Amino acid sequence: MMITVTDMHALRRKRRPIVLAAGFFDGLHLGHLKVITRSLQAAEAIGGKAWVLTFDQHPLRVLGHHKAPRLLTSNRHRLALLQRMGVEGCLLLPFNRALSQMAPDGFIRQLKDAVPRLADMHVGRNWHFGQAGSGDVTLLRKLGRELDFKISVSEPVVRGGQPVSSTRVRAAVKAGDLDKAAALLGRPFSILGTVKSGRRIGRKLGFPTANLDPHNEVLPPVGIYVVEATIDRTRYDAVLYYGKRPTFDDAREHPCELELHVPGLDANLYGRDIEVCFRKRMRGDRKFANLAQLKRQIGRDIQLLKRGAL
Repeated sequence: MMITVTDMHALRRKRRPIVLAAGFFDGLHLGHLKVITRSLQAAEAIGGKAWVLTFDQHPLRVLGHHKAPRLLTSNRHRLALLQRMGVEGCLLLPFNRALSQMAPDGFIRQLKDAVPRLADMHVGRNWHFGQAGSGDVTLLRKLGRELDFKISVSEPVVRGGQPVSSTRVRAAVKAGDLDKAAALLGRPFSILGTVKSGRRIGRKLGFPTANLDPHNEVLPPVGIYVVEATIDRTRYDAVLYYGKRPTFDDAREHPCELELHVPGLDANLYGRDIEVCFRKRMRGDRKFANLAQLKRQIGRDIQLLKRGAL
């Protein structure tokens, strides 16, 4: 089980060398994976432990910047993905105004003082830190020499002639280009959501659904998707509807909904977290003439899923 702490001083008493991978890591795409994988390899080589340093909020959001991005992964989702990578722990620092105003050399000196066994720090080429992001890898290397720890810098991963970035992943997801998003992530795009009480429309139609409250902020276009749902570590082939249910008269009164149907699963899922991996978009949302037509279409979709025809 991965350890999560919010105070860097929690690492003060670590006896083995610490290799730290630092970054915001929204989405955990191929570029992020490169930094973290290299830190895991470095930790193994020196008999140490790999940790991740990240922040609980995007710095631009705390600073009220109009370009603050909508996030691909919530903290809970990022932590779950990091745990699968095998790091010992995550230092999830609260990002606030005080931290944003700290001089870059002051931040690194405080980090080294709090983590005396810090042996190696891994970052991406474009990682910045400290007040107004004024700290860069050049300063980091200088401080590493002075404070006696190694600095390892990863060059960007290039796909499609351009560096992989969270910005590119967001654009692909929003455009509904799931193949491109998966190529940039190194895995299918996924969301984490908690099952909440819904309008029970699926049950009335004979296809009970789990109504998801998504933790992330970036979603693909409305429509029907073939997905893989992970519930209590078990994976299920499933169908996900994302939209406003335009066939129903009160559709305009409700926001877009995420409704997951897992064929053959009969379980009380309220309050549970479910990870949904998007595999394929079947079609966009549409209004049916009546509920009977909608029910027939849902039935056809599920049969195609069961036969592996989607």
